Amino acid sequence: MDIGLMVEGQDGLTWERWLHILALAERLGFPTLFRSDHYFTGGVQKDSLDTYTSLAVAARETTRMRFGPLVSPVTFRPPAEVGRMAAQIDLLSGGRFVLGVGNGWNEPEHRAYGIPFPPPGERTARLREAVELMRTMWGPGPASYSGHYYTLEDADPLPKPAEGRPWLLVGGSGPKRTLRLVAEQADEWNSISTTPEAYAEKNSVLSGHCDAVGRDPGSIKRTMMTFGLVGPDQKAVARATELAARVMNRDSHLSLSERQQQSRERGHLVGTTEEIVEQLGRLAEVGVNEVQFQHFDFDDDAIPEFLAAEITPRVRDF
Repeated sequence: MDIGLMVEGQDGLTWERWLHILALAERLGFPTLFRSDHYFTGGVQKDSLDTYTSLAVAARETTRMRFGPLVSPVTFRPPAEVGRMAAQIDLLSGGRFVLGVGNGWNEPEHRAYGIPFPPPGERTARLREAVELMRTMWGPGPASYSGHYYTLEDADPLPKPAEGRPWLLVGGSGPKRTLRLVAEQADEWNSISTTPEAYAEKNSVLSGHCDAVGRDPGSIKRTMMTFGLVGPDQKAVARATELAARVMNRDSHLSLSERQQQSRERGHLVGTTEEIVEQLGRLAEVGVNEVQFQHFDFDDDAIPEFLAAEITPRVRDF
């Protein structure tokens, strides 16, 4: 199992902080660093870096890590534009870019920025067309695509990425349509904070879709992004719990133990070294290849350093 990092780019991320996180993650040897693609979440609008601009910077500031959005809502940008940016950032990075895409979910930011927010069924249909269109435009020669929502007509966006690139990640766990799209098109499936039992059920559904379309289920990387209320001792875990409650703006009325129990029920990882290793082992048993821990204290390197020093070596062979 691999351990990666994920950053909420709309939650007070500045250029100074982003450059520091890039250098930190590279120095500590994390294989992946992802960031969200939002204007804002919650009720407070904070410092927020444009996602694709920051990822182009990541391509130049790092040399080893895979990186990308986790995930880009299909509602935000025309898929032809996303496909062009993804191909060029992938070339700039030497093939390390991961294009993560999903349906989108946060209606208030759409409303604030004048972006239409279709109902769930339409967003899922748009995601399918967007993925098909981008796969087409990354291929050889001029590309044409005719869908209900999106079209191309002899578009030839040069320079083209290498064959099989960019790596395509689809986020979400909808059993009928999203996981079917994963089986048909994705290189990687990402879910969010899922208990091992729930993950095993979703993974079984994905394997069934793979069988239906004639694809080897093992050809799809399986990853999970989660909050980690972690640390080397109980004091550090308590501090992470308090900070997470402030970041997520919920559970402030609960006691520390109640917050931690609710986090466990939501699929978050909670505890010190041995507890986290045990929880990661259970996720590995149900098929998770990588867990991206959300790094939410941009001004403190303690948790990334703890993950790199204490957790990564213990789970590498899971």
